[in-house]
Amino acid sequence: MPRVTAARTTRTARAPRAARQVRPVPPPARPARSPWRWLRWMVLLTVWGGVALAAVVLVLTWDLPRTDIALSAMRRPGVTLEATDGRIIATSGDVVGDIVRLRDVPPHLPAAVIAIEDRRFRDHLGIDPIGIARAAWVNWSTGRVAQGGSTLTQQLAKNLFLTPERSLRRKAQEALLALWLEWKFTKDELLEIYLNRVYLGGGAYGVDAASRLFFGIPAARLSLWQSAVLAGLPKAPSRLNPRSAPDAAAGRAVEVLEAMAETGIITRAQAALAMEQINIPIRPTRDSGWFADWVMDDLAERFPGNADLTLRTTLDLRAQQVVEQRLEALLSGPGHRARVGQGAVILMDAATGNIRAMAGGRDYRTSQFNRATQARRQPGSAFKPFVFLGALEHGATPADTVADGPLNLGGWSPGNGSWRARGEITLAEALAHSVNTAAVRVLQRAGGAREAAAVARRFGLAGPFPNDATIALGTGEVTLLEMTAAYAAFANGGLLPRPRGLAAARADGRPVPLAPPSAIRVAAPEHAAAIRRMLEAVVARGTGRAAQPPGGRVVAGKTGTTQDFRDAWFMGFAGGLVIGIWLGNDDGSAMFEVQGGTLPARLAREILEGLGAAAPGG
Repeated sequence: MPRVTAARTTRTARAPRAARQVRPVPPPARPARSPWRWLRWMVLLTVWGGVALAAVVLVLTWDLPRTDIALSAMRRPGVTLEATDGRIIATSGDVVGDIVRLRDVPPHLPAAVIAIEDRRFRDHLGIDPIGIARAAWVNWSTGRVAQGGSTLTQQLAKNLFLTPERSLRRKAQEALLALWLEWKFTKDELLEIYLNRVYLGGGAYGVDAASRLFFGIPAARLSLWQSAVLAGLPKAPSRLNPRSAPDAAAGRAVEVLEAMAETGIITRAQAALAMEQINIPIRPTRDSGWFADWVMDDLAERFPGNADLTLRTTLDLRAQQVVEQRLEALLSGPGHRARVGQGAVILMDAATGNIRAMAGGRDYRTSQFNRATQARRQPGSAFKPFVFLGALEHGATPADTVADGPLNLGGWSPGNGSWRARGEITLAEALAHSVNTAAVRVLQRAGGAREAAAVARRFGLAGPFPNDATIALGTGEVTLLEMTAAYAAFANGGLLPRPRGLAAARADGRPVPLAPPSAIRVAAPEHAAAIRRMLEAVVARGTGRAAQPPGGRVVAGKTGTTQDFRDAWFMGFAGGLVIGIWLGNDDGSAMFEVQGGTLPARLAREILEGLGAAAPGG
């Protein structure tokens, strides 16, 4: 047992062999870098970057409009109505003036646009990184959107091709189109396109249309301050519209002038002088909308096609202003006290039928219903001249006599108001004092109700008319326009003119022939002259005395009042100017004792006084 243990001990204690020397294993050698490796990555990045860019461009251009179509047709055909002096009174559709070139307009107009919209216009390529950075800094520092970074070319791209949508995609499309425009056109060409296509409010596209709309002159005649007004409008055409917001437009013009002075385009002295000269004209007339609606009513039939129309009308703005002011003064004063809610007035040239002024109510902004052309009302005694004309045509004369006493026709007895019967009076006196019983007897001499209705229709009064004796007292229905034209025949020697609102027309800048003024004979000259003398007596000594202006001017006319004071009329003429007036309420409610010889006759006198001796047409 001990031997065994010893042997094991001896084996275990054997001396170890010398340690082996371990050499470190070197790492595997890396292959040498190829000089083409970076070139390969650059090619790959370029290819895939180009693919990505192409994809982005494809997405952005997928729904863009065709540029050739957008450049040639971007608006609705427009209609521009001008007054007799060329001032614009109304527009419809998109109004475009003459195409202007930079050489045609004052240099300060394009300079003003560049100064306020894009000072670096001549330096950038459609997108201005400096301008974008500046706008971003200003907006961040002020905490609000105070500046925009769009260039003038970007604005043009948006106006020509894009919608007003606000999105990053649309802005990217705008930038893409701006680059295309800069590649396609020169700077001067871009500026010309901008000046001719930019929307400036009031339906006006381009500086020439806006110049004519807001100042009544072509763009070639713009002054420095007027150019500043137009240059300031693209920022907010509706809010800065010179017609509806003249103070805001003037304030923006001051900003433009200051920008022009800052850039050295004009001196500080020139800017200060232009600021002092800013005087935006007030809107020519508030209520010529009724006239404009009447003129535009049948334009589609008269001028077929899609041409831009510029129509010179017969409206005299001075006369229109007088009519509006006098009508409003009467309705707000004595008319208000007498419960008169509405009124209508027409001025017409007897010889031509040209409408010089038309007020279809009290305020076009609150009611577009035209009481001068659309309302059919009973004319009362203003209808009597047609009854008396029938008697003259049956052989009577103004000097013939007629009974003025009481009359009973099948239980109907017309009254004479405050007139005290004299027994027999002349036809001239019967018309001058509007004696009802005498007028009914004159009707009987003239062939009755059917004959009177026939005379009225011959004079353009469409009716309807009753087939009984009440027609002598004006119980039919007429419009003020019909009555005004009919009375023009008495002033015109028996010739009935056709009412006209247009004097000249241009389609896409080319003259369009219009039918000349026309009139048809509806009464013999001697009979028309006799009625005219009788109507002069109405104003000189009869129910129309309140219409006689001072100075001895000869005025002819007739008053009319319907039952319960629902309608009050004055129809008359002075020289070659015919005036028609109606007062009443839309619901037919009674006024307070308003007769044709009171407020309507008074209004006629005030209008004639306002027009003075140089009244249109005579």
